[in-house]
Amino acid sequence: MDKKELKKNVDADTAEEKLNTQSTENNNVDQENNEKNLGSEKKEVEKLTPEEELEALKDKLARTFAEMENQRRRFEKEREDAYEYGGYSFAKETLNLLDNLERSKAALENDEKLKDSDALKKTIEHLDIISNDMLSIFKKNNIEPIKSINEKLDPNLHQAMMEVEDDTKEAGTIVQEIQKGFMMKERLLRPSLVGVSKKKAKEEQKEVQKDEKNQ
Repeated sequence: MDKKELKKNVDADTAEEKLNTQSTENNNVDQENNEKNLGSEKKEVEKLTPEEELEALKDKLARTFAEMENQRRRFEKEREDAYEYGGYSFAKETLNLLDNLERSKAALENDEKLKDSDALKKTIEHLDIISNDMLSIFKKNNIEPIKSINEKLDPNLHQAMMEVEDDTKEAGTIVQEIQKGFMMKERLLRPSLVGVSKKKAKEEQKEVQKDEKNQ
């Protein structure tokens, strides 16, 4: 082996020794840091007095009970809603039957061939019986029609579809019911479709003139 090769081998051994030494030092540093962290955590635990530990446990217990109570209330509310309004969708669909009965009744009454006939009277009577029976069943299940005629328009209950000139009524009063609305307990099943009164053009002009004079 010549001098050059010998020197290379010596340099390689030296570098390896340095790496091993550095790795050992790093491991020692990490171990020391871990021991310090564990020591600090132990000190923090040791710092808590029995009274403080008891208070901490009480706080955790109180939060746990509060969360359990909130979950219980949510469950109770969901159960009550399911019981009270479980048939909401079914009831809403069933209203179509009432609508069809009313449409059939109106169509028969407007039929020129059937007007004033005994057949028409008996048919209308039967349709009214069916309609009243359905309303009675609805009422037993806390579903009732919304009052509309002569009531003031309430956007929460009524939907205005048209305006009707009527000087005998205060503007915004419901004078026509196009489709009956219903409530299921305190929940709106569907709004009433209505026509509301408005002042005639001349009356409106007079009111505008009065307002202008007062200003």
